[in-house]
Amino acid sequence: MAQKFVILLVLLSAAASAEDVVKVKPGKQAVLRCEPGDVSIRAVDWTRTDLKPGEYVLFYTNGKPDPTNQDQSFKDRVQLVDGDLKNRNASLILKNVNVNDSGTYECRVSAGSKRTKRANIDDPPIRSIRLEVKVCSVPLKSQLVSGPVEAPSYTLGV
Repeated sequence: MAQKFVILLVLLSAAASAEDVVKVKPGKQAVLRCEPGDVSIRAVDWTRTDLKPGEYVLFYTNGKPDPTNQDQSFKDRVQLVDGDLKNRNASLILKNVNVNDSGTYECRVSAGSKRTKRANIDDPPIRSIRLEVKVCSVPLKSQLVSGPVEAPSYTLGV
């Protein structure tokens, strides 16, 4: 049993990496990757570091998302890439992103066969991703200047 636990820790540690950055435009969809490796996933906890303690982006356990303490801004906008976790992919899809979604997201995974409650995933995140949602600053057609443009003239005081 202890050997399996050590193997699990090694696999989860190998999956951990430095913070990744995902850039996306408002209204688009963002995919935040979290693939813990060859482990049987029993629960997935996606959080954002600036949420209130106990709130989360998505918590998946017992074969389905648990909306109990989900932050309301993510309601009906998040899902796992692998909805039933058969392919061991805990990546998150965030739909219709907006600038308020910017921040650092963390993925925690509980592996094994026992049932898991949110309070049991106290391990460090296996993935940390900074999401940057930025409006593209392209001038509107009405703001474009057509025709010759004169440079301003300056007079230096002597």
